[in-house]
Amino acid sequence: MKLFIDTSSSEKIVIKIDGKRFETDARIKKAQSLLPFIVETLEKEGKKIEDITEVEVCPGPGSFTGLRVGAAVGNALAWSLRIPILLDKLRYVS
Repeated sequence: MKLFIDTSSSEKIVIKIDGKRFETDARIKKAQSLLPFIVETLEKEGKKIEDITEVEVCPGPGSFTGLRVGAAVGNALAWSLRIPILLDKLRYVS
C-alpha cells in the first residue's frame, strides 16, 4: 500500500492511501498532528502502519517548515518500515 504525504499547504494536511484522499486542518501544530492523522486514517480504513509498502512525499512548493515536517515523517516511516521513499521525484531506499 502506498502512502502519499502532502504538507505543502498552510491550511491543510493531505494524505493519500492507495490513491484515496484524506485531509485535515493544519493551521495548528502541523508537526504534532501529521503522524496521529496518518495512524487514525489507517485505522478507519482497516489498515495498519505495517501495511505501508512505499511512501511518497510532496516536494512543494510550500513553506520550508511545512515541507520539512512531511519529509521528516515520511523518511522516519520509510526507515522504520524498511521501505522505499520517493522524495522530489528521486527514489531512495531506506
